[in-house]
Amino acid sequence: MLRGRSLSVTSLTGLPQWEVEELPVEDLLLFEVAWEVTNKVGGIYTVIQTKARTTADEWGDNYFLIGPYFEQNMKTQVEKCEPANDAVRRAVDIMNKHGCQVTDHADGKHVIAQFHEWQAGTGLILSRARNLPIATIFTTHATLLGRYLCAANIDFYNHLDKFNIDKEAGERQIYHRYCMERASVHCAHVFTTVSEITAVEAEHMLKRKPDVVTPNGLNVKKFSAMHEFQNLHAMYKARIQEFVRGHFYGHLDFDLEKTLFFFIAGRYEFSNKGADIFLESLSRLNFLLRMHKSDVTVVVFFIMPAKTNNFNVETLKGQAVRKQLWDIAHSVKEKFGKKLYDALLRGEMPDMNNILDRDDLTIMKRAIFSTQRQSLPPVTTHNMMDDSTDPILSTIRRIGLFNSRTDRVKVILHPEFLSSTSPLLPMDYEEFVRGCHLGVFPSYYEPWGYTPAECTVMGIPSVTTNLSGFGCFMQEHVADPTAYGIYIVDRRFRSPDDSCNQLTKFLYGFCKQSRRQRIIQRNRTERLSDLLDWRYLGRYYQHARHLTLSRAFPDKFHVESTSPPTTEGFKYPRPSSVPPSPTGSQVSSPQSSDVEDEDEDERYNEEEEAERDRLNIKSPFSLGQVPYGKKKLHGEYKN
Repeated sequence: MLRGRSLSVTSLTGLPQWEVEELPVEDLLLFEVAWEVTNKVGGIYTVIQTKARTTADEWGDNYFLIGPYFEQNMKTQVEKCEPANDAVRRAVDIMNKHGCQVTDHADGKHVIAQFHEWQAGTGLILSRARNLPIATIFTTHATLLGRYLCAANIDFYNHLDKFNIDKEAGERQIYHRYCMERASVHCAHVFTTVSEITAVEAEHMLKRKPDVVTPNGLNVKKFSAMHEFQNLHAMYKARIQEFVRGHFYGHLDFDLEKTLFFFIAGRYEFSNKGADIFLESLSRLNFLLRMHKSDVTVVVFFIMPAKTNNFNVETLKGQAVRKQLWDIAHSVKEKFGKKLYDALLRGEMPDMNNILDRDDLTIMKRAIFSTQRQSLPPVTTHNMMDDSTDPILSTIRRIGLFNSRTDRVKVILHPEFLSSTSPLLPMDYEEFVRGCHLGVFPSYYEPWGYTPAECTVMGIPSVTTNLSGFGCFMQEHVADPTAYGIYIVDRRFRSPDDSCNQLTKFLYGFCKQSRRQRIIQRNRTERLSDLLDWRYLGRYYQHARHLTLSRAFPDKFHVESTSPPTTEGFKYPRPSSVPPSPTGSQVSSPQSSDVEDEDEDERYNEEEEAERDRLNIKSPFSLGQVPYGKKKLHGEYKN
């Protein structure tokens, strides 16, 4: 507990209360330093961007973000203004006049500086080397060497204590960066990381156990209407179906109403992100669906940016053919409707044999002829620069998933980020995710995992692993994750083949779900979003700041060793109704019967389950909005 002039603060039910320093916020300055403040490269940008609101609510004008200046990003993400804080304004003026070396203008304020990753670590190292009166925090979101070792297909987690760290870093020509990372870790007053799995890794790779684990959160926006997110799913699913109609023209012999959309997205790290095990499991899933003569088709999207030479011609042609067919159908419909209308006005039953003339039939025959194609639908939407050596395409060739008519699993590689301005698939990432049925992220190296977290807050089930921070977090908080649409693949204690079989079982079980079961599961998935709200997870950052003040200024601040916030009592129980999971609610054949759906309807009551979940996951505290010109006392919280 942070003590000085202390104030007892009401906390969540079942959690210990904190005593925090009764210092007004204007006596403290908080700086966060990162390469990705405005530079959208990876997950750190998402952490900073989504956390900014709750942090600013607490700190007001005394919260600052520092990062590299990128002109284009400044235009789109930053609104220029003069610093409201006198000390900061004078420091900035000095920097502008005399370069970057500043004199001390803190005016007696206590400064906290949090540095994210090794790129920002230089400032931390120099601050400590020059004995500046700054309380420092260093946060690693993934160890540098850990990422390199996992990408090399090394059995990383079973050999954490056996690596010669200096030798491995030197062989990979990252020794200088590794030294900066390790120096930052040991210079910081407080060292934090984003998950328990990364904490174990950091202890071996960086030789320091993290003081605080700070899980990554999101800004969760709840819909006023109960099932609005279900309506969005239906709307954006229809948009994806339109793309599929064009991409598979001439081979559209499957029912789109019985087609499921799976996807994987993120940096193109073939093994780290689990694309290798995902493709292998898709091959096995294809075999199972064909063997059981399932009428379910799975279309799988790989949204992973790679070097390309623009869209390929066949993909663009498919969308042009689809649009042409739509225009023809619309034109014939207009003529048909006018003739039908005229006949009804005359009080006559229309002659269906004459309502379409020869020209109409000719146009439709030509349209049908235009849909014929000699080649299979492409597996990639772009011309790949390294087509012959691309890992995803090479694996597709090996397992033989070429989008043939007999394949129940179809694959589409979209090697660039999604955009609403794309001429091919004009959807933003969020819209695309909402339209899919399942996100699959079977990562081997994933310190947190924002992609499955984003799926969760949108009410879309996802696959993760027990080697990802998100997967471990959900295992801790949810008694039966699969019932809530979180499928956790064991990649730590199983062989790769066993993990692949488990993933295949999850995917096949999902394919066997009825429409009703998928709706129930999406409802449950969306209810987990409270766990990922920064209003709940922000407390871990608060504790790290209290801890660093106590270590940097021990004569003024003190934190009890028992003060880290706990998560006891935050547990979603197994749903009382039959969970739509492969082990609990799936039937033995791909088709579920009407009787089983009726039984589930009797057992499932969404309002009762939602109320039970609300009681088990306590309401996260809210920092509230800081009115302009008014500062909130440091540590002043609300329930």
